[in-house]
Amino acid sequence: MQIKKFDNINVVPMIDIMLVLLVIVLTTATFIAKGVIPLNLPDAKASKAIKKDIKRVDISISKENQIYFNKDLIQKENLAQKISTLDKNSTIFIHCDRDSKYQNFVDVLDALKQKNISKINIVTKK
Repeated sequence: MQIKKFDNINVVPMIDIMLVLLVIVLTTATFIAKGVIPLNLPDAKASKAIKKDIKRVDISISKENQIYFNKDLIQKENLAQKISTLDKNSTIFIHCDRDSKYQNFVDVLDALKQKNISKINIVTKK
């Protein structure tokens, strides 16, 4: 029995595997970089009914990114001033359109947290 001499390596299978890995990495990287994972918000199945007998304040953010404070249109710059008039025990209900900018929602939450208001509810549809 003769032993064959090993002169060369077949690299075609290795190239195939590397190309598949490259495709996987590039596809995953585009989702991570853009954050384009489709979400359908704000639906919630575990929502609770709103009690009618509590002292409540409604803050709404429309699709056009306009902010309403108890159905009165206000400017974003006046939001902190309007919130400062509230009692710290007030219950806040935030209604936010699913097509509005997320930054407006964060600005409202930030203004509430700066005034130490902790009873915050996010209204969703069931």
